[in-house]
Amino acid sequence: MEKSVGTGLEPFIRKIPGMKQIDPKQCSPLVLAYVGDCVFDLIVKTMVVGRGNRPVHRLHEETSRYVQASAQSYMMRFMQEHLNEEEHAVYRRGRNARSVSPAKNQSITDYRRATGFEALIGHLYLSEEYERLTELVTIGLEAMEEKFDTERNEGAKNAGK
Repeated sequence: MEKSVGTGLEPFIRKIPGMKQIDPKQCSPLVLAYVGDCVFDLIVKTMVVGRGNRPVHRLHEETSRYVQASAQSYMMRFMQEHLNEEEHAVYRRGRNARSVSPAKNQSITDYRRATGFEALIGHLYLSEEYERLTELVTIGLEAMEEKFDTERNEGAKNAGK
């Protein structure tokens, strides 16, 4: 898979003293998930802020709808059919990794699927496959938007009764 052209933040980050190139194939699935969590969080926060300036508490609430394990698990279900063999292997390794911390307020299935999701995001980021990362994240986010639209429409119907 072709790497994206080095524009944006990455070339500048590499200039920070002590910064090293990281081979994602040498990282454990939980390390990939650690990085992927941060990358996805930044994507979602940037998206949410782009929808308009609001109090930080409101931004946090909206961001939380996307970054919680159940949402990532939901998105992963739609992304899975689009994964190539290598991406699916990374996802499975992340999903099957035994985490030190237990799932908080989430089912173990959602938590594990979300860990696989984050490992995949971390792998694509560290591999500098930004175009592929954004393709897959877009698929997941579009699925979430459809879900939120359906929930809003059902809520409006119920409120009118």
